Amino acid sequence: MNTKTLGHDGHNSDSTDIFGFWMYIMTDCVLFATLFAAFAVLHNNTYGGPGIKQLVSLPYVFGETMFLLISNLTYGLGLLSVHKRNQKQLLGWLYVSIIFGVGFLTMELNEFIGIVREGHSWQSSAALSSFFTLVGTHGLHVFLGLVWMVVLSFQVTKLKINSTMVRRLTYLGLFWNFLDIVWIFVFTIVYLMGAI
Repeated sequence: MNTKTLGHDGHNSDSTDIFGFWMYIMTDCVLFATLFAAFAVLHNNTYGGPGIKQLVSLPYVFGETMFLLISNLTYGLGLLSVHKRNQKQLLGWLYVSIIFGVGFLTMELNEFIGIVREGHSWQSSAALSSFFTLVGTHGLHVFLGLVWMVVLSFQVTKLKINSTMVRRLTYLGLFWNFLDIVWIFVFTIVYLMGAI
C-alpha cells in the first residue's frame, strides 16, 4: 500500500478527506434547511411594510441566476479539461467561472443595497431579516467558493495537474454544484413563490 495515502494510524487519508467533505456538505444542508424553515415561517411578517414581492425584481434575479448557472457550467467544462490534462484550458475555464461568480455576487450586493436605500433593512421586519439571512448566507458561501477557486487557480499554475489537484478541483466542483442547487431553491421559494 502507498504510504503517502496513509494517515498516522494507518487509515487511508483519502477516505478520511472524502468523509470529512461529505460531513461538511451535510452540515451545510442542515444550515440551509433551517434558514429555509425560518423564511417559510417569517416571510409574511412584514410589520406593515412591503413584502419581498414589492422589493425585488424577478427579471433581475433571473439574471443573477443565469450568472451562477453559467459559472457552474464553465466550471464543469474546466473539470473536463482536467481529465484531458490540459492545464491552459482548465485555467481559462476557472477564470471564466470566477468572472461569472463575481457577476452573481455583484448583482446580489446591488439588490441588497437597493433594498436598504429604499429604507428597508434587515431590521425592518422579520420577513426581511429571514430574507437577508438566507440569501446573504448563500452569497457568503459563493464568496468563499470564489476564494477557493482563486487559490486553486494559483495552485494549478504552480503544482500542475496532479492527483492532489484533481481531488481538490473535484471537491470544489461538488461544492459549487451544491451552491447552485441551494440557489435553485432560493429562487423558487423566495423569489418565484414570493411573487405569487
